[in-house]
Order: sequence, then structure tokens, then C-alpha cells
Amino acid sequence: MAASPLETDPAHPPPGPIVAPAPMAAVVPESQEPQQPESATETLYIQNLNEKIKVPVLKASLRGLFKSYGEVLDVVAHSNLRMRGQAFVSFENAEVAKKALKEVRGFPLYSKPMQISYARTRSDAVVKKLEPATLDAHLERRKEHKKATRYTNPIKAKFRQKRLAAEMDGASAVPVSRRPNVMMPDEYLPPNKILFLQNLPENVTKDQLMALFSQYPNLYEVRLIPTKKDIAFVEYLDEASATVAKDALHNYKLDGENKIKITFARK
Repeated sequence: MAASPLETDPAHPPPGPIVAPAPMAAVVPESQEPQQPESATETLYIQNLNEKIKVPVLKASLRGLFKSYGEVLDVVAHSNLRMRGQAFVSFENAEVAKKALKEVRGFPLYSKPMQISYARTRSDAVVKKLEPATLDAHLERRKEHKKATRYTNPIKAKFRQKRLAAEMDGASAVPVSRRPNVMMPDEYLPPNKILFLQNLPENVTKDQLMALFSQYPNLYEVRLIPTKKDIAFVEYLDEASATVAKDALHNYKLDGENKIKITFARK
């Protein structure tokens, strides 16, 4: 029997089976979904946090964000360079942590989307809550692990090398321009809501400084240094107000003779 036109005519190929389109989840790049351990843990490890936010404020913000999912046992964050931009949030059970991870991952806390995964080990707070009898052994193991990795941690090793290089540099005749950690002159310090006053008359009083600096809005506090009477600190509620007062009163002659030197306090 001769083949039908549909079987022989290239312009009319035979209809093929209908294939459903792949679900959208199948085309999500793997890099957007970081791999998780096989089972959830009670503690979440958070990265990509805004490093400009002070640690107490950051911890309070994380606690407030996650407490709606269940009891937050602990929030751990540090300001040292190795832990900057990271934190650990511990819950009372793994199910709560799993729900929080799923719903909060990618949330832009202080304009930076959080990267969240499960912590590799249980936190002290979790062990204390769930297995208090093993807390001492847990702390001892963690202490021993810290000792064992003290000289193998690559980040710490990098810091040690820099410190040794700086010490050797200080003992040699290397030009000052090449030495690390050069202190920035007071005049070029970044804005701060706290002002540093120098060259004050030794008999100056807090009331005098309050009267002088209260001419400018948002004055918060004046602090004298009992052991060094020619310096003081003046704090405003914000950097903008402090800047206005600094620009207006720098080199002001409080006693008619000596000019007050005003710079931003070091942060």
C-alpha cells in the first residue's frame, strides 16, 4: 500500500505526542538555591548582612524579625572582621527554623538580601534548652575544636601574617609612607554626631559649653574630662547637626584668646 501524503510530505509531518511544559521550578538556576543539609537544624546561619549596622542594633533587628516564627533562643553576631556580616539565630526546634528559613531567605534587611542556610552544629543555647545534661561536654568539645583550628584557620593565619609584617615593618627603616595602619589626621575624619574639642581654657565649665553649643539644634550632651581639662566631647542627635555646630564654632575664642579646635570624634 502506498504511503499517505502525511507520511511522505515533509511539509506535513505526522503529529507527535503532546508534552506538558516543564514546571518553572525546574529551570531555576541551581546557584539561587544553596544546597542544604539533609535535615534541618535548630540554628540558622545568616550571611550578607549589612556591615555598617552596629551589632546590638543588628541583633535586635534579627530577633524582632524571627520571633514571629517561634521562640528565639539566641542571636549571635560579632563585630570582628572574621564574623562581620554574619549571624546565627537559634530556635527551640528544627521545624520552626525550617519555616523561618523558607519564608525569610532573601529578605532585604537594611537593604541587603539575607543569605540563609542551616548551621552545621548546634548552638550553646539550643544544647542548653534541649539537652542541658550535655552542655558541659558540648562546651568542652567546642573549646578543643577552637584550639585545634587556631593555627589552621586561613582567615586567622592571614591576620597573623599581617600583624607580623607590621611588627617587622615598625622595627625596620621602612619609609613611613609604606607602613600600615597610618592614623588619619583629625581634620580628615568622617562625619560623626560626636565632636571632639581641644585647646579649651582650663577653667571652662560644662554650663559654658552647653550655652555655646545649644545655639545649634539637636544638642544631646556635653562631656568634660576631669583628668584633662582642655578637652571635651559634645554630642548631637545626628551627624548633620554636629556638622553645622563644628563648622560654626571651630576656632571660636571662648576666652577671647585661645581658639577652640573642633573635629569629629574618632569612631
